[in-house]
Amino acid sequence: MDPKLVTAAAKSYQDRMVRFLRDIVAIPSESSKEGPVIARIKKEMQATRAFDRVWTDPMGNLFGRVGRGKKVIAIDAHCDTVGIGNPKEWKHDPYKGKVAGGKVWGRGAGDQEGAIPAMVYAARIIRDLKLPLDEFTLYIVVTVMEEDCDGLCWQYIVNEDKLRPDVVVVTDSTNCRILRGQRGRMEIGVTVTGRSCHGSMPHLGDNAIYKMSRIVREIEALNGKLAKDRFLGDGTITVSYWDCKTPSLNAVPDHAYIHIDRRLTTGETKDLAVRQVREAVKRAGVTAKVEVPMYSQPSFTGLVYPTEKYFPTWVVTEDSKPVQAAVRTYKALYGRTPKVGRWTFSTNAVSINGMFGIPCVGFGPAPESVAHTVNDSVPIKHIVDCAAFYAAFPYAYCEVASAGKK
Repeated sequence: MDPKLVTAAAKSYQDRMVRFLRDIVAIPSESSKEGPVIARIKKEMQATRAFDRVWTDPMGNLFGRVGRGKKVIAIDAHCDTVGIGNPKEWKHDPYKGKVAGGKVWGRGAGDQEGAIPAMVYAARIIRDLKLPLDEFTLYIVVTVMEEDCDGLCWQYIVNEDKLRPDVVVVTDSTNCRILRGQRGRMEIGVTVTGRSCHGSMPHLGDNAIYKMSRIVREIEALNGKLAKDRFLGDGTITVSYWDCKTPSLNAVPDHAYIHIDRRLTTGETKDLAVRQVREAVKRAGVTAKVEVPMYSQPSFTGLVYPTEKYFPTWVVTEDSKPVQAAVRTYKALYGRTPKVGRWTFSTNAVSINGMFGIPCVGFGPAPESVAHTVNDSVPIKHIVDCAAFYAAFPYAYCEVASAGKK
């Protein structure tokens, strides 16, 4: 494999990749509504004639396969997005895929549809250069529902589709940096009940909001006492939603609920996090129900695949095969040694690596900072660089994996 030829081939597809990205950004694709964008991506994959097979599974995840070698390599991107919020806050129409300042702008451009053209055309580059396909099978995987429930798609892929790669490149935004881990996350619900009465006689009731307020103060204090990790970052906890029920606006509420966002660092588990919240409730002197909620929304195909809202921490070492292969790929293409870091936000790797122990490495276009913002965008250069990286990575991985056996 000649890195210069790979880079040149990636550049030759720049205009086509940009047109393709503009098309998919123009299709609204919030979680569970990805059907039209999956159809557009599938059409492009078929049009490239790079794949031995293109298909979708019952959940709606899209696959393209290249080769039939023993080493199984997957490159993953999710095609769903969050909503656009207030349209007036956007400088460019979020559904136009505007090209300006060397970037493509719009909802999903950076998080994370910008990787999809690079993945698809990486397969075309491999075909164009007639690179050997005897050592590996490459799967280009476009997944659904990540924004709503990161990793659920891969729970289905591993458990039901029975696809278990040797390594997965996760292409969620890395700013074209190599990343090797992230904090886990989970959601926790806390419910308290009280006793309602007329608002003019509050002493006759038991105000659920007052009880929950004491718990919230304990949760706030807990945030500064959680585990710390210099690489992945510290564990955090915050109340992200509060609701109450009351017979009227002139009555004492008899029900209150808070939703907690908990980020888990090294050594922190689901059981630990739940126990810490229960202890906080106890310190508040309140009786409450503490539970990890379930996610059971149907995919765009109508399939329901329930899962607990717990997404484990994961990290691979810097000398692991995926990271070694990524560094080797980077050096070959760009002529310099990269710095290796970690994500701040969560990705599908919480299931791929965190649940199933399948080694992962991250490399994708656009910085994390544009995700979920009105500045959602991706540099066009990043798309080209990623196309070259994804085409070259399988060969570097096979070299590293083979060397490890000697």
